[in-house]
Amino acid sequence: MAVQAFDRSVLKVGQAFIIGLNVIAFALGFVLQLRYAWLLVPLVAVIMLAGVVNPSYNLFRQFYLRVLKPAGVVKPNVVQEDATPHQFAQGVGGAFLLAATASFVFGAITVGGCCPGSSSSWRFLNFAFDICVGCQMYFQLDRMHMLPRRG
Repeated sequence: MAVQAFDRSVLKVGQAFIIGLNVIAFALGFVLQLRYAWLLVPLVAVIMLAGVVNPSYNLFRQFYLRVLKPAGVVKPNVVQEDATPHQFAQGVGGAFLLAATASFVFGAITVGGCCPGSSSSWRFLNFAFDICVGCQMYFQLDRMHMLPRRG
């Protein structure tokens, strides 16, 4: 693994936004019964998956770097670790949100509600306790040689 400087504050800000948007989607859709509240789910999925493709496309990261960090609202927390497991985790979370979107589109509302709930629960574990479920998945898949080798 390539150990490099990595700012964990970027993760915390992104997780806070993702959790918040999923909670808002749940509140609007299930509690207030607004018909198109589920559209927040694919929006978050696209933002997450775009950030996996290229970190400069991650809107939450850009908000942290351009607004929160310069204003001193969130202090950097730079650690020496590989960012790849976190990118993998973000991809898994985005995939769950895409599955939720497909479930909503095809009328499986219960499944559509469980996927963002699961993803938000995992995000909360990472946000509050630094337990990254997607990173653990990455490490286990890597240990079993189920991931492509990086150069």
